[in-house]
Amino acid sequence: MSFALDVNILLYASDSDSPLHTRATAFLHRCVREEELFCITWPTVMSYLRIATHSAVFANPLTPEEAMSNVESLIHLPHARVLSEEEGFWDIYREVTGRVLVRGNLVPDAHVAAILRQHGVKTFFTRDRDFLKFSFLDVRDPFSS
Repeated sequence: MSFALDVNILLYASDSDSPLHTRATAFLHRCVREEELFCITWPTVMSYLRIATHSAVFANPLTPEEAMSNVESLIHLPHARVLSEEEGFWDIYREVTGRVLVRGNLVPDAHVAAILRQHGVKTFFTRDRDFLKFSFLDVRDPFSS
């Protein structure tokens, strides 16, 4: 069994000013300690680097080196996989977007969803309710009661 993490989980864990910081950090530590395969897409990694270092988003943004170090600490774990597009991705993206009206801010979400579909990852931890539009994903909010 495997699962994937969305960028918002990583951002909450990195933002000490976030009300979800403690819970996100604890959740991320559980993911790291357990041996279940966890996945992150390259678009998620790039979004993390963009947002975590942005002064308009974080009151105390990370330096690029801090953000890259955080990424490396995850992707170098033996039970972590970084997923990207493979041959045939466009057909899967077209299938995913054929069922949902995708435009604007939903485009990067559809990109991530299509990568997950291509790799057979169904469980996705996120606070972003837009991912509920992709019926093949089992979207879970790790902070809900």
